[in-house]
Amino acid sequence: MRRTLAFGAFLLFVQLTFGQSISSPSGRLSLTFFLSPQGIPYYTLRFKGKEVILPSRLGLELKDQPSFLENFTVIRTDTASADETWEPVWGEVRKIRNSYRELRLTLQQRLEQPRTLVLTFRLYDDGLGFRYEFPQQPHLTYFILSDERTEFALTANHTAFWIPGDFDTNEYVYNKTPLSDIDALSAGKSAGEIFTRNPIGKRAVQTPLLMKTTEGLFLVLFEAALVDYPAMCLTLSEREYTFTSTLAPDAVGNKAYLQTPTRTPWRVILVSDRAIEIASSKTILNLNEPCRLNDVSWIKPQKYVGIWWEMHVGRASWSYADTNSVRLTDTDWRQLKPNGRHGATTERTKQYIDFAARHGFDAVLIEGWNVGWEDWFGKWKEEVFDFVTPYPDFDLDAVQKYAAKKGIELIMHHETASAVTNYERRIDEAFRFMKRYGYKTVKTGYVGRIIPRGEWHDGQWMINHYLRVVEKAAQHRILVNSHESVRPTGLHRTYPNWIAAEAARGNEFNAWSRGNPPEHETILPFTRLLGGPMDYTPGIFQIKLDYYHPEKKEQVHTTLAKQLALYVTLYSPLQMAADLPENYERFLDAFQFIKDVAVDWEDSRYLEAEPGDYLTVARKAKGRNEEWFIGAITDENARLITVRLDFLQPERTYTATLYLDAPDAHWEKNPMAYRIEQYLVNYQTALKLSLAPGGGAAVSIRPATAIEEKRLRTY
Repeated sequence: MRRTLAFGAFLLFVQLTFGQSISSPSGRLSLTFFLSPQGIPYYTLRFKGKEVILPSRLGLELKDQPSFLENFTVIRTDTASADETWEPVWGEVRKIRNSYRELRLTLQQRLEQPRTLVLTFRLYDDGLGFRYEFPQQPHLTYFILSDERTEFALTANHTAFWIPGDFDTNEYVYNKTPLSDIDALSAGKSAGEIFTRNPIGKRAVQTPLLMKTTEGLFLVLFEAALVDYPAMCLTLSEREYTFTSTLAPDAVGNKAYLQTPTRTPWRVILVSDRAIEIASSKTILNLNEPCRLNDVSWIKPQKYVGIWWEMHVGRASWSYADTNSVRLTDTDWRQLKPNGRHGATTERTKQYIDFAARHGFDAVLIEGWNVGWEDWFGKWKEEVFDFVTPYPDFDLDAVQKYAAKKGIELIMHHETASAVTNYERRIDEAFRFMKRYGYKTVKTGYVGRIIPRGEWHDGQWMINHYLRVVEKAAQHRILVNSHESVRPTGLHRTYPNWIAAEAARGNEFNAWSRGNPPEHETILPFTRLLGGPMDYTPGIFQIKLDYYHPEKKEQVHTTLAKQLALYVTLYSPLQMAADLPENYERFLDAFQFIKDVAVDWEDSRYLEAEPGDYLTVARKAKGRNEEWFIGAITDENARLITVRLDFLQPERTYTATLYLDAPDAHWEKNPMAYRIEQYLVNYQTALKLSLAPGGGAAVSIRPATAIEEKRLRTY
């Protein structure tokens, strides 16, 4: 049941009489802030004159102190605006415009010992960011947050793309339902393949939350610049379409320990009547602080292969032996009997290095190189890995020298098994060890329940840990690719060595679970990827997994052509060709696209999209002569799409190589059927691409040579 008409009319009267408003630079969005007669802060948001957020409360509860909920007066109002352009170290575009209008309100709380709270609102043409700020002041220094009461009151029963609220994992399949049908407990119970799943309530969902109204308006609720604070989930009211912020507690139930001056992360509402504007939004990035690293010359996007997928499909193991009771401190690893399936051997690593060098890749990831994998999973023990001791069949010196000779970098894997205090004790030694052996990138992992016990992956303590790792890595000039970590919130602007994260359901789930439905990748750009790039690990060519073991029923829910398209549609400056080298050798003509596609971009164009259904993206490679790449993907339905190449330079001829689903391709029945065609194109060309059920298309475009202009026919 909605708010009563009487109460709504009263709030509207207060809003119009006492409210303070600002509009976005173009006037599309307008924000109004007001205080109720009880001094309770409220805000509303309109898009093109229509309400998208109804009057919504703001406030925070404190432990053992009066809360920041009511009895406020506005003692100062400041407005500001900005219109600037900045360049990211790497990204989807070379330049980003940061244009907004700001309303900054200083509130004083009517108490015996008055306190001050500042609310800052920044309004962009595609969204709103606001946060709580706590200045240094006589009557507030140290304080404990027991809850945040930020509300997002929606106008109707929108369609939502959601995953269960969970402080320990975000590796769920997306659900698409009306708000009224959200049942996170049932959805969480069905996700049996997620070891750490722990849905926090029936009506609780994670951010970013995507919604679509019956009028075709898209809304996203999210946050930006998550620092020293728990990640935000949302809980939906049982009686109204109103979400309230929900934060991870620590072991004694507190949400955050703070000291003035401080501030919360930005609460963000993205709004547009075009899906492609949501996917291309840079508001999250703009709300983060500029780069804090003095020298970024060492930060380079990468394309890599690695010893990884073969373990997921059961071809090899992370562990060296088949015992499940080992201790770091007193195990003689050379006395263990090898199981004969260990993947990260010196010989196998050299094969990957050879493959990477032969095909122009930058780096090789090596998982399972270090001792401890025999007894690492689900034991909730402190001493798991030491991050410096290799297995007996992995020769660090030989591998490092061989890689250097071939011009290949190595990526080290630090799986912590969520024994985070163990990692923090050892991290300085581990990073020095990496530098000694020439490793410039680390893939961190946080599988399992957190130690310190009682903490959560998304709690304040862990948020601070992830950033400590990134800051320490920057001191050693190391790039970080974090897995099972908190979802990104744009901090890669501030720390561009945080080059990628997993933080969602990646390709690996296709190897040993019910997998990711074909629509999954069409949703990610409107949810998880809004906060930063994802190490999704695309490029699986051997899609049916009974190829490895006849009894395996799993498969990747895709076609081969779609796997190519993901390199364009799922942005990341760190892209893995995830399949085994021998599988790529079977399809070298299709593999050419993975070799060619860029990982850093001059420009990106989201051409058409409907979340959950389809997505088409075109990107221009940075620092390469007019090279463009296009990716188009669909859900379980076949589609015919038209891609106009009007972004190309006029009066210039290009060669387009099309990697397409074959006419009989189908993600279940014939997923590896593809065809490759080549044509001359120009800015007037309109490509018609046929996508199979669960399929896709990938296109590479570059200026045509004189020989190609004579040999190829025009599209």
